[in-house]
Amino acid sequence: MRAVSLFVVSLGTDHHPFERLVSWSEAWVQQFSDWQLVVQHGYTRPPAVGTGFDFCGREQLDELFERAQVVACHGGPGTITQAKRYGHTPIVVPRDPAKGEHVDDHQQLFSRRLGGSGVVALAESFDAFLAAVVAASFLPRQREGLDDVVPPGVFAVGKVVEDLVTQRRAPRIVVQ
Repeated sequence: MRAVSLFVVSLGTDHHPFERLVSWSEAWVQQFSDWQLVVQHGYTRPPAVGTGFDFCGREQLDELFERAQVVACHGGPGTITQAKRYGHTPIVVPRDPAKGEHVDDHQQLFSRRLGGSGVVALAESFDAFLAAVVAASFLPRQREGLDDVVPPGVFAVGKVVEDLVTQRRAPRIVVQ
């Protein structure tokens, strides 16, 4: 009997649905019975196979990333950074505003930059996603520090952009 491999998927906390990544992950796991799927799905429906939960604390996601053989996620800098801390080259599927998955293309731009430098496995199509899962299944994790891989400023700028886009602030009223 083969050991079960853990495939962890994190969609983050954005309120836009991200059905595409859940469906792609389900398709992978349905092909291979020796994979267990765990999805942090946020406001998107839970997976039809495997285990799903809407939100969790950082510690729970840390534990899952530590145990996972493969990690896939949206293009949020916080999730990418967290996966990298556990030695993963995360499979990043950036949310697409044309599909109603986000308000603008900042995740696509950020993820393409990281994908182009090899920090993440960028998967903007189903075929690219499948290829990235296969590759991640066989590659050992690299536990080097994040500063050795990406200058800290890249993640800092990405985090600022993510925070600005996702914050819901009341309009400022200026009285003169």
